[in-house]
Amino acid sequence: MAQKDFYEILGIQRTASAEEIKAAYRKLALKYHPDRNPNNKEAEENFKAVSQAYEVLSDTTKRKQYDQFGHAGADMGNGQGFGGFGGFGQGADINMENIFDMFGDIFGGGQQKKRKKSGPTPKRGHDLAKEVTLSFEESFKGVTKEITYYHFVACSTCEGKGTEKGTSVHVCKECDGTGQTTFRQGMFAYSQQCSHCHGLGYTIPSPCKTCKGQSRIQKYDTISVNIPAGIYDGAELRLAGKGDAGIFGGEYGDLFLKISVTPHKQFKRVDDDLESAITLTYPQLVFGCQMDIEMLDGLKETIKVPRGCPVGERIVIAGKGFSKVRGKGRGNLVITTQCDIPKKLPTDVQEKLEEYSELIGTKTNGAQGSITAFFKKFLR
Repeated sequence: MAQKDFYEILGIQRTASAEEIKAAYRKLALKYHPDRNPNNKEAEENFKAVSQAYEVLSDTTKRKQYDQFGHAGADMGNGQGFGGFGGFGQGADINMENIFDMFGDIFGGGQQKKRKKSGPTPKRGHDLAKEVTLSFEESFKGVTKEITYYHFVACSTCEGKGTEKGTSVHVCKECDGTGQTTFRQGMFAYSQQCSHCHGLGYTIPSPCKTCKGQSRIQKYDTISVNIPAGIYDGAELRLAGKGDAGIFGGEYGDLFLKISVTPHKQFKRVDDDLESAITLTYPQLVFGCQMDIEMLDGLKETIKVPRGCPVGERIVIAGKGFSKVRGKGRGNLVITTQCDIPKKLPTDVQEKLEEYSELIGTKTNGAQGSITAFFKKFLR
């Protein structure tokens, strides 16, 4: 069965930029990731297909070969040719460098000296991203999370070399390691990609059977991550060296964890402060009181409400908020007072409240900038 076009897999145009390719890959990788699609074979296959397409199209050399030769050109390590170019008319890679080579030959300068390669060039692995959801309590206290994800790891069979044990890569004899072959036609010289080594300058006669000469394999991995107390919604943690393994001994990429924190019914976060509201009765506000509230870590914190406390008063307890991720110390615990106003009262209670109202008077002492009101009558 014919393989699906890599550009079609990522849903991009053949003229897509490197940033567009990367954005399309991240979107589809998150969509088909096994963590989001447990026991879904189709999603797993789609994830692998997206990863393979990105592996080729994100690499300038591989993408160029793929554009020229299709899926036959995407196999970068097996040492097999593409089957010939059929002359200069098809498959010839004549770029600006080659044009300068031709003019140099006309004027006696000769072809520029090509850099020879004796083996694969190590390349850094890709960075990966993963979303992690925390409860509000976990963000306050900190937590250790088990993170599972797919990524490339160095092949243990060949130790990241891509070759069978006891064998090695060979400098391409056709191009002498330059990756290009030159043809002369009269006074002109034409350069094109070497058909024997695919422009790499080397071949792998005996590729590793485990990784098929790619030097790395895909693995479903689990790591334990300590997420610090005070982490906030939208934060991004970088785990160095936990991304994709590099190619042919290149260093590992990084894994970025994007943090999402679920809201809490009672508490909210404002910067590094932990805020909540406490509902009190009118007598508690008048006479003052002392109350215990249960914190996010399960401990109790004593709140002292002063006598004559107004509604909307912000009671601040220093150092009881979120730990500061950047810097030292903690934010504050801020409690805002509210008053419980009953809609219905027993007859005897209502009569006493009316008596109390008569005793203290019904005229308020208006503060500057407020309205002074006069009592008319009670509504029953």
